[in-house]
Amino acid sequence: MGQRLRVVLVEDEIQVRGYIQNLLESLDCTVESPQALDITDTCRTAAACDLLLIDTTLPGINMESLLTKIGQMHPRLSVVLLIPAGNRSGFLTAAREGVYDVLPKPFLKHQLDAILRRVRDRILSAAAQVSNSSIIREDLGNGTFFLAATPAMKKIYDQAAAIAHADIPVLITGESGVGKEVVARLIHRLSRRANEEWLKINCAALPVDLLESELFGYEAGAFTGATKSKPGKFEICDKGTLLLDEIGEMSPQLQAKLLHVLQDGTFSRLGGRGEKRTNARILAATNIDIQKALTDKTFREDLYYRLSTFILHIPPLRERREEIPYVLTQMSQQLAAFHELKPVNFSPQMIAACIAYHWPGNLRELGNFVKRYLVIRDEPAALADLESKIPGYFLPVQERASMVTATTSPDLKSMVRGLKDQAEMQAIRDTLAETKWNRRIAAARLNISYKALLYKIRQYNLSAPAQSA
Repeated sequence: MGQRLRVVLVEDEIQVRGYIQNLLESLDCTVESPQALDITDTCRTAAACDLLLIDTTLPGINMESLLTKIGQMHPRLSVVLLIPAGNRSGFLTAAREGVYDVLPKPFLKHQLDAILRRVRDRILSAAAQVSNSSIIREDLGNGTFFLAATPAMKKIYDQAAAIAHADIPVLITGESGVGKEVVARLIHRLSRRANEEWLKINCAALPVDLLESELFGYEAGAFTGATKSKPGKFEICDKGTLLLDEIGEMSPQLQAKLLHVLQDGTFSRLGGRGEKRTNARILAATNIDIQKALTDKTFREDLYYRLSTFILHIPPLRERREEIPYVLTQMSQQLAAFHELKPVNFSPQMIAACIAYHWPGNLRELGNFVKRYLVIRDEPAALADLESKIPGYFLPVQERASMVTATTSPDLKSMVRGLKDQAEMQAIRDTLAETKWNRRIAAARLNISYKALLYKIRQYNLSAPAQSA
């Protein structure tokens, strides 16, 4: 139970691959099994996983070269080699290339499970080692801030700092609510334009005609109701920074006009005869699938290449859960100050539940949760609402309290381990109830051995109802 491991399995034998994939899925893993065995493709695929499980006997692959390249590109990735039993060269390759572990074939389920548990512990241990002193914080004003406590987000910060002074367009991608505007504000704050105008316009929130007039401005008489001239965002933001949010929703006609501004910095007001110049720096953000939009011809290819001088992709919150305790604290302080409220402290139970929840709305959803909590200040209600959204997480209040009391250490690893135990205990209890405490059937449904189930029953001090004993 607990956080699912993302595993990339590279195995060319179809039957063996299917067998291993089924085992991994039964052990709470999300599995990707690419067909392509090219070194570059494998390295690219491995970028988004927790564990790379790869057969050492793949035809046409120089295993040492592949492992060297993976080690250079993804030094923190856990790599486990599948080697034929008794293959000494496989063990030597693993030792030489710093491979995390080896798994001789054929293997039993418990051997794979043991490796997965160590990989999970390794991930949690790395998360727990993140200290306050290593966190990057930037106060961006108006109750907003940038925070980085993971390698991925620290890399985003480093990249933002590097390109801040370059005055080049930047395309910021990522799911809705991940903080694309925050990263754009960070770039502006770190740039030479920090004291100049900062403006944002949502390209999806305005009709085409209104968006055009907002961007380029208009002259008196340009359309009905235009009684006097008005400058657009490009004029107002001259020498400053303009964020085009949700640019993927901009109409093709406006995309063509925007391309012209990006090419030579000139534009015309609606109804105007002469050209105006702007030195506004353009940042763009979108949550759409850009490659699909290019294929569907809904996003101009020439505009994409003009905007994508540099692309920053912001990972979703569920892929950087170890930041959640720090984000909660920072949000509480910043939002409380901005709304003139008293900050709140988050209990270990609340933090554990926040780490367990997958936050489909990302930082925006988390921020709304903190705002509600700041206002209502009712932890049991807020906790119950949050836990109701986490499958298999709910426990009776007394048991949840006792589980958390057993792990009162404030470090992340202890909280996540306690969370995992809670979810596992509840899943076992539910399955036993569904099978009327038939332990063999319950073990089969849980995909664990009968002996393992007996051990878990003793571990969690579970007992059958009196009428079922």
